Amino acid sequence: MRLNTQFWALPAFIVLALAPALHAQALPTASSGGSTRSRSDLESLLVEYQQLEQSPAYSEDLKAEARSRAAQIRERLQEGDFRLGDAVVLFVQNEPTLPDTISVQSSPEGPVITLPVFGEIALRGVLRSELEAQVTETLSRFIRDPVVRAEGLMRLSVQGAVGQPGFYVVPADMLVSEALMAAGGPAQNADLEDMRIERGPDVLLQGSVLQEELRLGTTLDQLNLQAGDQLVLPADTGGFIGPLNLGVVLGLVSTVTFIIFRTR
Repeated sequence: MRLNTQFWALPAFIVLALAPALHAQALPTASSGGSTRSRSDLESLLVEYQQLEQSPAYSEDLKAEARSRAAQIRERLQEGDFRLGDAVVLFVQNEPTLPDTISVQSSPEGPVITLPVFGEIALRGVLRSELEAQVTETLSRFIRDPVVRAEGLMRLSVQGAVGQPGFYVVPADMLVSEALMAAGGPAQNADLEDMRIERGPDVLLQGSVLQEELRLGTTLDQLNLQAGDQLVLPADTGGFIGPLNLGVVLGLVSTVTFIIFRTR
């Protein structure tokens, strides 16, 4: 947001107190838009981040964060969302012999899924929100007016102080808190304030930014995650659950009922 000129007339101690809130509000929230991003959602967000990068009203730290998120969106728009290790849940009416879950494979042309009889369906450049339309278009070459339901699953690593660390293939519209609960939930010594999301050697999100997205109910897709990304929950050596940690714990616990319902 743009700073009001009256802000600078406030006492210094109030300015310092408001600084964290301004930092949290400056970037567009990842939780806005659909639970899985459409192409127009991503293009609109990209414009916002580019404008923020060029504005003199924001700090260099915020510009760096906007630059990082803009790069993630450009990659999604160009390469699509699917990677080796992901999967597709599929239903095609009147085709009971087709498998209901298909692994994404690699090919010289990019990621694909392979269906018996119908062959390969290319997924390079396809967003998760575009998957159903892509499968429908391909199958329409063989089936008249196919009725298709398709959902993309992503391979996510959950590591650290959780009940069952490991790799999980989960719906892309799953909340971050649900992903933690799918891995057994936070251990007793988990440091929720130090949670982070990594891609290889890079940290994508951490600290107050990630905590805010967790509070807002942001999905994995809205955070621009892809196969192999890692959700890390370090152990807390202090043993104290502060107000923020307690709020996050309550939010995680509240997702258990939803996960059980969704599984059923």
